[in-house]
Amino acid sequence: MVFSLLEMLFWVGLAGIPGWFLGGTLGAVLGALLALFVHGATLLWKLDRLERWLSAPVLRQDPPWQGVWREISVRVQRMLRQQEKLAAVHQKQLQDFLLAIQASPNGVILLDEQARIEWCNDTAAAHLGLDAQRDRLQHIVHLVRDPVFARYFAQDNHDSEVVIEGRASSVVNRQKLSVQLHAYGEGRSLLLSRDITALSQADAMRRDFVANVSHEIRTPLTVLSGFVETLQSIPLDAQATQHYLQLMSAQSDRMQSLVADLLMLSQLEGSQLPSTQEKVSLAALMLQVTTEAQAFSDWMANKGQGPVHQLEFAPVPDVYLLGARSELLSAVSNLVSNAIRYTPLGGRIQIHWSSTPEGLMFTVKDSGPGIAAEHLPRLSERFYRVDRSRSRETGGTGLGLAITKHVMQRHGGELRIESVLGQGSTFKLLLPYSRVLKDKP
Repeated sequence: MVFSLLEMLFWVGLAGIPGWFLGGTLGAVLGALLALFVHGATLLWKLDRLERWLSAPVLRQDPPWQGVWREISVRVQRMLRQQEKLAAVHQKQLQDFLLAIQASPNGVILLDEQARIEWCNDTAAAHLGLDAQRDRLQHIVHLVRDPVFARYFAQDNHDSEVVIEGRASSVVNRQKLSVQLHAYGEGRSLLLSRDITALSQADAMRRDFVANVSHEIRTPLTVLSGFVETLQSIPLDAQATQHYLQLMSAQSDRMQSLVADLLMLSQLEGSQLPSTQEKVSLAALMLQVTTEAQAFSDWMANKGQGPVHQLEFAPVPDVYLLGARSELLSAVSNLVSNAIRYTPLGGRIQIHWSSTPEGLMFTVKDSGPGIAAEHLPRLSERFYRVDRSRSRETGGTGLGLAITKHVMQRHGGELRIESVLGQGSTFKLLLPYSRVLKDKP
C-alpha cells in the first residue's frame, strides 16, 4: 500500500514539474491531474486483471506481472495451497470419522432441528428399515412407525432408553432394539439404536430356566414333604410304609437326576472345548449304551406290564472318536433312552452308525407317536416337553436334548430331528470327520 502511494506521488511530481515550467502553477496542476488520472486508470486496469485472475476456475501459477502485483499473486497462491492442505486434512478426518461410525455395530442417526434425518449409518438403516439416500431430510417419526417410539420421542426427557421392535422382526424371530435420543449442537439430536435381541432372549431364557427349575424341584419336594408328614402323623402298617418309602425313593431319584443334568449343563457351558487327544472306542461306547438301553426297556416293560421294545443295534464301525467320552456317551444314550421312553412297549427302535459325505452319522429311529412340526424347533430347549406327564412318569428331566445339543456343538457336530405325527421320529447326531479316527491308536 505504501509502495503504491509513493509510486503515485512520484508520477504526480514527475508530471507536475514539466507542467510548471511550461505553464506555471496551472500547468503544474494540470500535469499532476493528468498523471493522477493515468495512474488511477492503470491501477483500475491492474485491479480488473487481478479480479479476473482470482475469478478463474484454475489460478494461473506464474502470471507475467512485476512488482507488488506479482507479490500479491504469490501470497494468494501460498494461502490457497495452505487452505487446500488444511481442507484435505479435515476432509480425511471427516471421512475416517464417518467410516468409524459406519463400522459401528450400533445404529447412528443425525437429526436436524426439525428432527429430520441428515445422515445415518448402514446399521441404523437395517435396524429401522431406512434408506440413507431416499429418506434424507424426512422426519424420523414419519419413518419409524412405532407407537412406543412416537410416545418416547414426544417426551421432553430422553435420559433413558426405550425398547422397540426392529424392522427385521418376524413371527418366528422378533428383533428387539434399544433406542435413545441424545441432544447435541444447537437443537440437533443424535439417535442411537442397539440390537438387544440376544440379550432379550437370554434374559427370557434365564427367567424361564429359573421358573422351570423351581417348578421341577418343587413337585418332588412337595410329594416328599407330604409323604414324610403322612408317615409322621398317621400310623401305618409295614406294607403301606414300604409303599410310601418306595414313592419317596422315586421322587428322590428324580431330584438327583435333575441335579445331575443341571450340573452336566453347567459343566458343558463353563468348561473348555474337548480336545482331540482323547480317543474313545466307538465299539466300547456302544456296548455300554446297549446294556443301559436293554435294562431301561426291561424296567419300562415291568412297570407297564407289557413286552420289551424291539431294540435293533446295527454293527458298529471300527473307529475311534476324538473327544470327551463322558459327553459323547451322554449325547448318544440320551437319544436312545428318549426313544425308549416315548415309544410304546413292544415298539421298534433302530439304532445305527453310518458314513455320510458330511461326517459320521448316528441315527435313532423309533415307531412312536411322532412329534408335531410346531414342536420340532423347540425340542432342544431346556425343560421343553411335548408331553410333560409322560416324561415325568418315565423319569425324564427335560434336559436330555439340551445336553445332547451342547455336546454336539462342543465337538463341532450337529443334532438333527425329523418327525411326522403318527409315523415316528428320527434323531441324528452328525460328527465331523475331524473327530473320527479310523486307525487304531
